[in-house]
Amino acid sequence: MPIKFELLDLSRIQDIAPLLEKLNAYKIPLEVLKQRCLEMATGHYECAVIWDKERIIGVCGLWYCTRHYSGRSVEVDHVYIEDAYRGQRLGKQFFEWIYTHISSKEVETIELNAYVGNSGAHKFYLNEGFHIIGYHFLKTL
Repeated sequence: MPIKFELLDLSRIQDIAPLLEKLNAYKIPLEVLKQRCLEMATGHYECAVIWDKERIIGVCGLWYCTRHYSGRSVEVDHVYIEDAYRGQRLGKQFFEWIYTHISSKEVETIELNAYVGNSGAHKFYLNEGFHIIGYHFLKTL
């Protein structure tokens, strides 16, 4: 079976936790990530994945909302592709699949955040036509 892009059945949402653990700049324990995945799956959320045979090698969350400054929006979140699969244009193909998927959702904008030190992702997103419009702040309570 070739590389495949699709929505993950949310009954399998905890399957993405090992990839999130690799992306995770905050070193959140795997069990906490699994619990948070369960909570994420109860909201306005979809999870897109890249399969290589029976193995998830890429992941991306899609959060749907309406915002005063951007209208009906989808926020692309926790985008991650396994290291061994990078440099093969899978990111470009994944985003093309995402654009096609969300075209039926009547969204006006796509938003995302990228870690400050992830210059490779910054370059990719700028090449995809995204614009930097601000900073994302986080305060732990």
